[in-house]
Amino acid sequence: MASVYDFTVKDRKGEDVSLAQYKGKVLLIVNTATGCGFTPHYDPLEAMYKDLKDKGFEILDFPCNQFANQAPDDDDKIHEFCTMKFGTEFPQFKKIDVNGDNAEPLFAYLATEKPFEGFGKGLKNAALNKFAASNNKTFGDKAYIKWNFTKFLIDRDGNVVRRFEPTVDMKEVRAAVEEML
Repeated sequence: MASVYDFTVKDRKGEDVSLAQYKGKVLLIVNTATGCGFTPHYDPLEAMYKDLKDKGFEILDFPCNQFANQAPDDDDKIHEFCTMKFGTEFPQFKKIDVNGDNAEPLFAYLATEKPFEGFGKGLKNAALNKFAASNNKTFGDKAYIKWNFTKFLIDRDGNVVRRFEPTVDMKEVRAAVEEML
């Protein structure tokens, strides 16, 4: 695979969506959960989407329930929660696995292109690292994503240019997106 444009994923209704339709756009691909401590990231994500979508920016949201059972609902309930609570308008896809034998191939690719480098320093990050390590040991070498709200920045040519762990300040994420635009 040469770029993210080579992948096909499922939308909320189970229909195939070729990521080639996003050629020429800057993408932020995110695995999400509605019951996570990082769920408030939806607010700055939606603000970024509203402000930058007309400049060629898209956010692709992939709910995942592999981290402490924090997205147990079905696709329709997850979508309803996100639109009602956070007013999200960016595309939300079918709930997926991001780790293990059933991992969505897109996320295996993203994580191979930009591997995990840690959650950063500080007590909160150390605690998350310990919790994530415990959660992810069941996936072995297929523990591609360490926690909810991991974000991958894709340039206009479909290349994975950055990975942001959920502990990265959303202002830093936005600045990187704006620089790409």
